[in-house]
Amino acid sequence: MRIVILAPPGVQSLDIVGPAEVFWEAARRLKNPEAYDIQIMSTGGSTISGTGQLRFVADRTIFDPDEPIDTLLVAGDPAFQDIDPAVIDWLQGRIPTVRRYGSICTGVFLLAAAGLLDGKRVTTHWECAEKFSRDFPNIDLDADAIYIRDGALCTAAGVTSGIDLALSLVEEDHGRDVAMIVARYMVMFLKRPGGQSQFSAHLVGQMSETSMIQKAQEHVLANLTSSLPVDQLAQKIGMSPRNFARVFRREIGMTPGDFVAAARTDAARRLLEDTTLPLQRIAATCGFPDVNAMRRTFAKTIGVSPNAYRTRFQGSPSCAHDATSTRNELRYQSIGALESSSSTH
Repeated sequence: MRIVILAPPGVQSLDIVGPAEVFWEAARRLKNPEAYDIQIMSTGGSTISGTGQLRFVADRTIFDPDEPIDTLLVAGDPAFQDIDPAVIDWLQGRIPTVRRYGSICTGVFLLAAAGLLDGKRVTTHWECAEKFSRDFPNIDLDADAIYIRDGALCTAAGVTSGIDLALSLVEEDHGRDVAMIVARYMVMFLKRPGGQSQFSAHLVGQMSETSMIQKAQEHVLANLTSSLPVDQLAQKIGMSPRNFARVFRREIGMTPGDFVAAARTDAARRLLEDTTLPLQRIAATCGFPDVNAMRRTFAKTIGVSPNAYRTRFQGSPSCAHDATSTRNELRYQSIGALESSSSTH
């Protein structure tokens, strides 16, 4: 299966390397080097300059004779400016011949300029979303999605989200168990919780820049099994409950109670996906008063019951954890949440 990544000059290096590593690792795990034939295609010339002072040797250019392509992904350029008409012409000719196609980061601008996104739902990096909506107001853009599948089209938000997208393609091609093995090897979530809002500086979900509020958030993530009422959190950081609730909502975009519920729900989602623990155990481990409380929270925030969520997203039963693994899983999730959020600063 040939995977071609079209790389414009100045390409975000991880837009190439991230997906390529996923496909390569999947082929390795399948013990079939031909499962994925990964090629880098340049818009002209044998080498491509990428971010991080990296340079890539192109396997082909858009001016070479056509060869069969199964999946065509258009990588992005962080300093995105002009669109080469030759690239537009090539995309218009090649996209109708492939099984599936898509973009990573600002690569979506090229597909849009080529008229290949009419009637489609897409995403791009949150920092470029406003420009995309101005340039292409008739295209349905979801600025919060990590990646979106719309028929044969797949678009990813940018940078590491290209890895998320590639994992979903591996799951489509070879099943969830193979994709899960690759995700675990790469220390990635198979399905990352939340959207871009947890990473973008102007959207909700980030860690507060105010040290006192951040301290309260860290306390929540590290103590999910505690009751965590507002007055206790306020006392923890030396603020009055009323002032704490006001400042928290202003800076985070949600109430302290909603933040606690979201943290517990994310922890429960991870255990539902990756373990076979009973619902009662998961509810207790994540700080819910009981299973019914967890069900109500899931229905309100996710729209499905814990059992329905597990049916849809759980991997092989062999991934069940013992008590120690469960504690490590929660610790990994909490640290991941902190690192992901603090990376915006």
